[in-house]
Amino acid sequence: MSSSSLPHQSPPAAKPIGHLSALGRLLPYIRPVLPRLLLGTFAALLSALLSLATPMVMRLLVDGPLAAADAAAVWPVALLILALALGEAFFVFMRRFLVTLPSTQVEATMRSALYRKLQALPVAFHDRWQSGQLLSRAVQDLGMIRRFSAFGAPLLVVNAITLVVGIVILFVWSPLLASVFVVLSAPIVFVALRFERRYFLVSRAAQDQAGDLATTVEQSIHGIRVLKAFGRGRHALEGFTSQASTLRETEIDKARMDGHLWMWLTIVPYISYAVCLFIGVGLAADGQLSVGTLAAFFAIAMVLNWPIESIGFLFAFLIDASNASRRFHEIIDSENTIVDPAEPVSIAQPRGSLVFEDVHFRYQDAQPRERDLVDGATLALEPGETMALIGITGSGKTTLTALPTRLYDVTGGRVLLDGVDVRDLSLTELRTHVAMAFEDATLFSASVRDNVLMGAPDASEAALERALAIAQAGFARDLPKGLDTEIGEEGLSLSGGQRQRLALARAVAAAPAVLVLDDPLSALDVETEALVEEALRSVLETTTALIVAHRPSTVQLADRVALMRDGRIDDVGTHSELLARNEHYRFVITSLEETERDRQSIETVTGSMAAIDLDDLNETSEEVAR
Repeated sequence: MSSSSLPHQSPPAAKPIGHLSALGRLLPYIRPVLPRLLLGTFAALLSALLSLATPMVMRLLVDGPLAAADAAAVWPVALLILALALGEAFFVFMRRFLVTLPSTQVEATMRSALYRKLQALPVAFHDRWQSGQLLSRAVQDLGMIRRFSAFGAPLLVVNAITLVVGIVILFVWSPLLASVFVVLSAPIVFVALRFERRYFLVSRAAQDQAGDLATTVEQSIHGIRVLKAFGRGRHALEGFTSQASTLRETEIDKARMDGHLWMWLTIVPYISYAVCLFIGVGLAADGQLSVGTLAAFFAIAMVLNWPIESIGFLFAFLIDASNASRRFHEIIDSENTIVDPAEPVSIAQPRGSLVFEDVHFRYQDAQPRERDLVDGATLALEPGETMALIGITGSGKTTLTALPTRLYDVTGGRVLLDGVDVRDLSLTELRTHVAMAFEDATLFSASVRDNVLMGAPDASEAALERALAIAQAGFARDLPKGLDTEIGEEGLSLSGGQRQRLALARAVAAAPAVLVLDDPLSALDVETEALVEEALRSVLETTTALIVAHRPSTVQLADRVALMRDGRIDDVGTHSELLARNEHYRFVITSLEETERDRQSIETVTGSMAAIDLDDLNETSEEVAR
């Protein structure tokens, strides 16, 4: 289950932008809470300035009361220093109080925007992107941006101002010592620039690798039954361990570079302190500098030690946050090619006429020499007609059924609903008139009721009961909480047949004008399938239906049959007509009949194990034991 089979996908490379430009793109999300963030930054600045004021007061203390041995004058100065310390602590608290809430609001706003974008983007986008990469952006990257907005950005601003103010004070007290201090600290700039170029690439690699690892974990969890059934747990673990080790090595590279920077940020200032101390003692001995000024100079220098040392992790923090912003905007900037028209047309009373008019479809990344998956298909369904769509694997059946609801847009030709191009309808209206049920039935972590009424949340209880009855999904009432039972992630607590019946009930409950069914009965046993097909007839009498048929029995539901071959509609007619005149149709039907006989034989031997639920499984096991 290694993600190497599904490589990370990104949009085409754009012109690189600087870190500040990348972070500047976050301003629309930060602007609503910017006043409070600025207040928090101002509180942090006051705290830093108070820490600089303490050495200035100490200078007065040493050169004044202490030099004059005036004990009475010491107390007021000492109380002033205490007041400065309390003030510094208060403003540190205010910084945290002011920035914590707005930073979480920024994260929540961005996460909602990302989720809306993911919902709006077409299926083709999700075909190209790993789910783990999207998940890591929604969680890890947005968490990074939240922490930077609350902690990193204010400290960067405050520490920069503190450095400037502190160095100005040093120059006022002693231009010579201040010049030596600045010159000896200058190599830090070169080290930081070199660090930035290397750390940027490693940081981005770590974030992408974390997304790949998340994809692997997700695939393994969703496919846990397959891994266990085929004994591939060790193989999956080896793939995961390899990816985790790669990420670990990348993170170690980050830590190594960060540690290298910290080393220089620690060594260089202390060298400058030692040189300045040697020179300063000489100046004080010659009377060019007071003892109080010398002590205060080094007290200020030690206060500046934190802003200098913090350059390392704050610079790394800034790069990580700018990469997180880039990764976030890769999704936000993705083009949504399936959107509402500028002036949508409306169908007040849909009749259900569905026409494919010389339809072509190919994926964007298809090679020029490849033929279209749907290569000039023309098919017309009359209102209320049931059309079975049949063909060999790879003929384009499933792709064709995805076009009426605009899961994909045609690349040529038109799909017409009641004579209106589906691209001229709003997506909301189109997907109200046309409903789908897929072979791979996807359910959500919600109640049975919510899953079935997803397409018609305001439907009556009678409509819900009718949909369940048609889909033969009465088993739902026997669940622990009936229709209010939470069915678990993707409905994996249910059998495949149960999931398909609920998915079919969901499509029926939407009461669409056109019903598109992509082999929705494949996991049902023969008896249940017959019951569902019989109940479906009442729905299909008044609804236009296009049904992908993988079983001969499904063909019997249809008024007409469309034979698809190499992306085109090869022939259309009744089952009897096509049997009489089309050799390829006879071949396809014969293949389906052989497959159906094999399936029924397997069900007979296994007691229909593929379609029964857990209670039936226990009963069958008891019968086999007897």
